[in-house]
Amino acid sequence: MNAHKAGVLAMVLCCAFWGLSPLYYKLLADVPTLEVLAHRTFWALIFFFLYLGLQGRLLGLFAGLRDPRTLVAMAFAAGVISVNWFLFILSVQTGRTTEASLAYYIFPLVAVIFGMIAFGERLGRLQGAAVGLAAVAVAILTLQLGHPPWFALTIAVSFGLYGVAKKRLTMGPVMSVAGEVLLVLPLSAGYLFKLHVLDGTGLFGTDWTMTGLLILSGPLTSVPLILFSYASQRVSMATLGLIQYLNPTLQFLVAIMIFREPFGAAHAMAFALIWTALAIYSTATFRDDRRRRRAATHPATSPET
Repeated sequence: MNAHKAGVLAMVLCCAFWGLSPLYYKLLADVPTLEVLAHRTFWALIFFFLYLGLQGRLLGLFAGLRDPRTLVAMAFAAGVISVNWFLFILSVQTGRTTEASLAYYIFPLVAVIFGMIAFGERLGRLQGAAVGLAAVAVAILTLQLGHPPWFALTIAVSFGLYGVAKKRLTMGPVMSVAGEVLLVLPLSAGYLFKLHVLDGTGLFGTDWTMTGLLILSGPLTSVPLILFSYASQRVSMATLGLIQYLNPTLQFLVAIMIFREPFGAAHAMAFALIWTALAIYSTATFRDDRRRRRAATHPATSPET
């Protein structure tokens, strides 16, 4: 298997982990969301430390955290990804997985807007049309629900802000996430100490199944990011972006076919608009990517040559 095919396979597996994760969090529906999040960050850090330690990269993580700019950007990233993780877990536990899937469908379009605001990136005509269709879809859901789809919007915006922070970091995705969960560790450990020692209400250790599920949150968080890191080094960003739609698609199918969440005419119309917007956006992205590759392969020659 060549490097490109291996990268595609890694990305598909990564998105399968993410897309099917609602099945896992549904098993923890009786565990308070904040407790699940605390265990997720704690066990993810243990897994990352083992992974980076085996690679001899653990000292590089601590060296990177000594830089004030890196520390500030990583602390901001840690804050917004914690909000993202919390809301995603809560959405699954409260029967709103459909909204969570919508969030990751509209995220690429949210990212386009953040690119304009934070980095001065230009919005092409097709991208502008895609963002407009997404706005119409949100408006339809707002009329249907009587309020904006806050879960979807907040998850998408928090992930967009996370992307802005990550662009300011020079660390790779695995090491930077390890740093982020390390920064959140005092809060997670403090909350777990309160639950188990002060209140005596923590569910970890009460039975083998629950304990095993909570520990499993570590590798379920870490392994997809390792796969993503592997894929990003071997596959073009346009291909990564296209495969990444597998994540919300699987979440959507789990919500509708397994969890049997309500899906009415307004939802159907909104999702149809979102899918159309993503088709337009993907077309524009692939055109731009192909144009850049052609320019790199066949640079324009000057009249003198």
